[in-house]
Amino acid sequence: MFDATLRITEIFYSVQGETSRAGLPTVFIRLTGCPLRCGYCDTAYAFHGGNSMSIAAVLEQVAQYAPRYVTVTGGEPLAQKNAPLLLAALCDAGYDVSLETSGALDISGIDPRVSRIMDIKTPGSGEAAKNDWNNLKYLTPHDEIKFVIVDAADYDWARSLLQEHQLAQRCPVLFSPVHGQLQSGQLADWVLRDRLPVRMQVQLHKIFWGEVAGR
Repeated sequence: MFDATLRITEIFYSVQGETSRAGLPTVFIRLTGCPLRCGYCDTAYAFHGGNSMSIAAVLEQVAQYAPRYVTVTGGEPLAQKNAPLLLAALCDAGYDVSLETSGALDISGIDPRVSRIMDIKTPGSGEAAKNDWNNLKYLTPHDEIKFVIVDAADYDWARSLLQEHQLAQRCPVLFSPVHGQLQSGQLADWVLRDRLPVRMQVQLHKIFWGEVAGR
């Protein structure tokens, strides 16, 4: 396992900006590559390049920060075949591990100790056709669903899915406005108006540091 390699864009220590772990100091492992091209993507620099690293080398670098929380993100981590091995190795090392994934690839083979933060891509992303709806049946209360909302049409679409599939009964559901496109207060007003059982979130790291790689 430890000799298996992955292409890594960056490993960095920062504050978790999203999910129920928002605000917690976290090591991020950003894998290279993504099969999606969302219109609002803020990590296009991770589509290509990166460096090949063994799982052993990744673990060694992560350990230097002595973290409790580790997040594997991208890009789309599951586009690399050895991502599940990395996730399991991080769990074995004793970290509290989360995976940020687009929802376009199969999540069923992920170590159950990992919290899977799965996007459901809205029409406003331009990639809603890529959603793998089969993933819904694998979600547990340990996981989270995230909707990134572009506009009112996206909100209405997400609200309908939330109700149709009773998503909030499967796991926590996050609604996040696209930074710079939808005012967070506007989204909060809609959520309150409709009394949705979701967690409103903003990207804390962008509030702290702006659009900066490695944050």
